[in-house]
Amino acid sequence: MSKTTRIAGAVLGAAVLTVSLAACGGDSLEKDKGGSAAGSGPGSGSGGKGSLVIGAAAFTESKVLAELYAQILGDAGYSTSVTTVKNRELYEPSLEKGEIDVVPEYAATITEFLNAKVNGADAALAKPLASSDADTTVAELKKLAEPLGLKVLSVGQAVDQNAFAVTKEFADKNSLKTLSDLGKSKIKVKIAAGDECEVRPFCAPGLKKTYGIDVAGIDPKGVGTPQSKQAVKDGVDQVVLSSTTDGTLDSFGLVVLEDDKKLQNADNVLPVVNAKDAGSQEIADVLGKLTAALTTDDLAQLNLKVDAERAKPEDVAKEYLESKGLVKK
Repeated sequence: MSKTTRIAGAVLGAAVLTVSLAACGGDSLEKDKGGSAAGSGPGSGSGGKGSLVIGAAAFTESKVLAELYAQILGDAGYSTSVTTVKNRELYEPSLEKGEIDVVPEYAATITEFLNAKVNGADAALAKPLASSDADTTVAELKKLAEPLGLKVLSVGQAVDQNAFAVTKEFADKNSLKTLSDLGKSKIKVKIAAGDECEVRPFCAPGLKKTYGIDVAGIDPKGVGTPQSKQAVKDGVDQVVLSSTTDGTLDSFGLVVLEDDKKLQNADNVLPVVNAKDAGSQEIADVLGKLTAALTTDDLAQLNLKVDAERAKPEDVAKEYLESKGLVKK
């Protein structure tokens, strides 16, 4: 998922929601409600407390988070299954209907998605409700979610935001630790990113406005791709747009410059549930233990194991939960 397009994509996605649903034939996910092999791995539980469908979007981190949710809830006695749905435009309506019970979400992105859905895309663009403060963002999210039958659970410290990285050598040579340092250096930089970085407010325009960074151009090699990171490692570009949960940066000799003026919105990880089917305090408490334990670095390492080491999301989730004492071995 392109982190630089996430917020804007949430707004645009809500606007085209009807078209997206029609395109997939409006298929119901109810067939998955009773459980499926996709989520019947370790920790699926005896089902004595009922069945829960955990939704995942079609990218690594979301699949890992969904497995973490499924397994910790399974350990608590629920029968759980994971169903992967392409994107938020499809799984969010299913969450409202109760076809999906729980999804891992990102505070700022889901806030702006629901802002556009409830208030209209134009209004959402004119008056964003998400900010760099997680608590304030979640407060706005709850106002939007509750009338839709959704319950927003506790937010954690793990955050997946845009991250701008440079080589360790470049950082050391120019005494760079923060994006403010880069702005003050007056060094012209070319950013390896998606071509949309040129216009997205949280990418090049934001770096120029907030930090005074001299962006000489965009090298359209993609967001956080191996090609983008290699281009910075080789000195073709000076900065790469990736994410705070990219576990491969170190292998390219790259370090993230701190977003010290908080340009990026608070995309902290949190569960959102169907209030009727999964709104119990017990479910909130079980998932809250995971949310409290999970860190940004944990997510980066979990992603790395799946993307670089080709481990299965269910296996890395099991190993993590056991290592933290969150499920029985």
